[in-house]
Amino acid sequence: MWLAFAFLSAALLGFYDVSKKHALRDNAVVPVLFLNTLFCSVIFLPMALRTPFGGWEVQRYILLKACIVLSSWLLGYIGMKHLPITIVGPINATRPVMVLVGALLIFGERLNLLQWAGVVLAILSFFLLSRSGRKEGIDFRHNRWIMCTVGAAVLGAVSGLYDKYLMAADGGLGLPRLTVQCWYNFYQAAMMGAMLLWVKSPLPPLGGGHDRSRFRWRWSILLISVFLSIADYVYFYSLSLDGALVSVVSMVRRGSVVVSFTLGALLFREKNLRSKAIDLALVLLSMFLLWLGRE
Repeated sequence: MWLAFAFLSAALLGFYDVSKKHALRDNAVVPVLFLNTLFCSVIFLPMALRTPFGGWEVQRYILLKACIVLSSWLLGYIGMKHLPITIVGPINATRPVMVLVGALLIFGERLNLLQWAGVVLAILSFFLLSRSGRKEGIDFRHNRWIMCTVGAAVLGAVSGLYDKYLMAADGGLGLPRLTVQCWYNFYQAAMMGAMLLWVKSPLPPLGGGHDRSRFRWRWSILLISVFLSIADYVYFYSLSLDGALVSVVSMVRRGSVVVSFTLGALLFREKNLRSKAIDLALVLLSMFLLWLGRE
């Protein structure tokens, strides 16, 4: 049963990415991201009333997580707005490799042969994806939207490593997961509210475009928050079931790229799908090798 919930979480994350892409078309990044964080905060508000607050000694760590996640989301939204989802998805799917390399550097973990093979395949898939991007006039070395997307993936990996410290009972802070999930959403909404006021100042546009506050309501904006919140809730629920394997659940969740890739190709009529599908297959194979090489 836990595996079924893991697949459900992955599918919901795929719909979450497609909703982002749809919501950001002809819309500025900041208003969309502000509403996303606001709706997520409303969804988690009833749960926050039943979780321990912990005082400043706890909240300062959660505030740092909010800064990391919000920075990742901001860069990710900018990249998603300007790039095909069939390129953004495979880049985001390399996060497990970044987490593994981060664990190697920070926690002194060692990689076995299968894990090294997964890392090499992920690097190769990124190289091949850059070749696919050139067919659409996207130069991975000089394109700022690619840099934003890669930066978002790196910060997402940092957030994953930080989660290990926040919630691990052995060697970490052992914070309740729901406390972290609720309060970092609240902090993000507050920060995005301040940023929404800032974008009306006479400063250069954030994320491209001529109007940083241009906004048109779409129901997909609400769906971003709904899909993300349910996906995270199902993810944590799957981990709470007897026999659940964290390594398997994490790998399955990154399989959300299959959903976003397929729906993105159908809905947004993107190009060079055959070569991108090969790149995606290599990313998925690298993830599978990382899972096989787990201890």
